[in-house]
Amino acid sequence: MSETATAGRLEGRLIALGITGSIAAYKAPELVRLLQAEGAEVVALMSPSATRFVAPLTLAALTRHAVDDDVLALLPDGRIGHIVVADSADAVVVAPATAHWLAAMAIGLAGDVVTATCLATGAPVVVAPAMDGEMYAHPATQANVTRLRDDFGYALVEPEVGPLASGSSDMGRLASLPAIVDAVVASVEDRPVRSPDPASRPPLTTMPREADLSGRHLIVTTGGTAEPIDPVRVLTNRSSGRMGVAVAEAALDRGARVTLIAASVSVPLPDRALIIRTESVAQMRSAVLGNLAAADGTAAFDALIMAAAVGDFRPARPAETKIPRSEALSLDLESTPDILAEVSRVVGGRDTGDGPGAAPAGPALEPRPVLVGFAAETGSLDRASDKLRRKGLDLLVANDVAEAGSGFGTDTNRVTILAPGAAPEAWPLLTKREVADRLLDVVARRLDARDSARQTAESVSSQRDPEETRR
Repeated sequence: MSETATAGRLEGRLIALGITGSIAAYKAPELVRLLQAEGAEVVALMSPSATRFVAPLTLAALTRHAVDDDVLALLPDGRIGHIVVADSADAVVVAPATAHWLAAMAIGLAGDVVTATCLATGAPVVVAPAMDGEMYAHPATQANVTRLRDDFGYALVEPEVGPLASGSSDMGRLASLPAIVDAVVASVEDRPVRSPDPASRPPLTTMPREADLSGRHLIVTTGGTAEPIDPVRVLTNRSSGRMGVAVAEAALDRGARVTLIAASVSVPLPDRALIIRTESVAQMRSAVLGNLAAADGTAAFDALIMAAAVGDFRPARPAETKIPRSEALSLDLESTPDILAEVSRVVGGRDTGDGPGAAPAGPALEPRPVLVGFAAETGSLDRASDKLRRKGLDLLVANDVAEAGSGFGTDTNRVTILAPGAAPEAWPLLTKREVADRLLDVVARRLDARDSARQTAESVSSQRDPEETRR
C-alpha cells in the first residue's frame, strides 16, 4: 500500500474475494485482513480446487460469512448465494486467479461460484493472476488476460517476478497484497456504496466461540417495563428485547449459566436460560435483588448485564378502575427506583437499606461481580460518562436510539463502550449478536483478571511467614 494511504478507504463497502486453485491461495486470509483494515466487509468465494489450499472454515471465521463454494448453494432464507453477492458487492477481486480461471472467464463458463458471480455482477472486477512463469507468458493466457482487461473492463494487477512453487524465479508470482488492495480501492472510489442495507447482503454467521464463560453465572435483563395507568392502560417504551436476548444467547453459547429477567419482549426467549418474567420496574427490581447473594453471603452471580429498557417514570397513583374516555388526561408521574445503582451499592457494601422494601445493608459481595449497564440516548452521548460514574458500573454500553439502524426494534446497533479510567470505545454498526459477542469478550477478560488477582492474593497470603501471621 502506498505510504500516503489512509485507513478506512473501503468503509461501508462489501468486497467479494474470489479464490481459485493456486498455491498463492494461502495468502487469502491476510488479504481479507488488509481489506477489513480499510473498513470493508468481506465475503469469500472459492473454486473447488481452492478449498484444497486454504480451509473454508478459516475464511468463514475471519469474514463472519459462510464461504460460498457451491454454485448451487442457497442461503438460509432461500436466496441464491452467488447472486446475492453479485447484486450487493461493491467490487469482486479474484486473487489468486489461475490460468484455468482466466480461460473459463474469458469464454463465460460459469462452472464455479467465482466465474458465476463475475458473470452476474455489475460491480467492478479486479483480477490478480498467479501461476508458473511459462504458463503466464503463453499466448493463450495472454489472450485471455487481454480480453478480460480490454473487452470486459476488468482491472488487472499484474503478477510479479519472484520465486514460484516450481522452484524457478519468473513472472507469475501473485502481486503484493497491498497493491491488490490499492487496485480494489481505485475500482470503487468514484462509486457510491451499492447495497448499504445489511439485509440485502449475504447474512453474517455466528461462529462457534470458546466456552470462556463455562462455570459462570450471568444475570441478564431484557425488554421494556410497563407501569399501570389503570387496569387497562400502561406506560411503557419501544424496547423489543432483542439486545438482551442476543446477550443471553451469546452467553449460553459460551458455556454460561444464564438467568434472564424479561419484561415485555417481542422476540422468542432462549429455553436454555432460567427465565423470570416481570412487568413493572418494581417486579424487575425484586427479581434482580433476589438473585444477587447466595445463602452464605457470597455473590451468587459473576456478571449482571442490565440490557432492559427500565422505565424512568411511573404513575404516582394508578387508577383502580378504567379511566373513562375524556377530552384530556393528566398523569402525575414519579421516578422509579434506579435498579442498577442500587445493585452497585449492594455489591460494594454501600447500601444503607433505607426505604420500604430496600435491600438490607451488608458487606460487599465477593468475588466482586462485573456490572454492565446500557444507556439509550438521543442526539448525543454526553450524559453517558456521568451515568457510568454515578451508578458505579464497570462498563456502560451507550447508543443513540435516534440514529438509523441503532434504535429499538432493529437487528443492528452502533454502541460506544465506556469504562472507568479509559477512553470511550466506539464500535461500528454491528448486528446485535455481534455487539453481544464483543461485549462478552470484554466481560470474560474482566472476570479472568478478577479471578487471577484473587488467586494471586490468596497465594501471597498463604506464603507469609507463620510468625508474621501470628503478630
